[in-house]
Amino acid sequence: MIPEADVDARIRQLAEKISSDYAGKELHLICILKGSVFFTCELSKRLTVPVTMDFMSLSSYGDGTKTSGVVRLVKDLDESIENKDVLVIEDIIDSGRTLSYLMKNLKQRRPASLRLCTLLDKPERRVKKVKVDYIGFEIPDEFVVGYGLDYAQKYRNLPYIGVVELEGEKD
Repeated sequence: MIPEADVDARIRQLAEKISSDYAGKELHLICILKGSVFFTCELSKRLTVPVTMDFMSLSSYGDGTKTSGVVRLVKDLDESIENKDVLVIEDIIDSGRTLSYLMKNLKQRRPASLRLCTLLDKPERRVKKVKVDYIGFEIPDEFVVGYGLDYAQKYRNLPYIGVVELEGEKD
């Protein structure tokens, strides 16, 4: 769906914009595990402002393929974000349930600022409103893998974004 060169070029563009927006400040990145690790690393290497980093893990999947609608905090932050300029880094946003919950949760922790960056956005799947400040690519409602996104914990390490077509699901 999205070749490696295009992903790399877009990450560079996002890093330039974010660096410009946070010029003169220190930026605290929150990487949402596991999927956004690749994106967070590549983005952070290209930022020109000082960064610190922390990690969170959330889950909203009951049986692994269909969302339960209930968000569960699996791993919380190690440090306080109070008075910090915070950028949440996500691999993909679809329904918005998890990110809506997360952003409300983080806002209560009194950061100086709180923004959201995603590599991929599927707005047609949105059921909860989420303000996304930085978007890598807007994509159609396809099941995608690569660049941290997985299918049954596989394909995360692909350097591009690919579409998974399961047998029997396409005509």
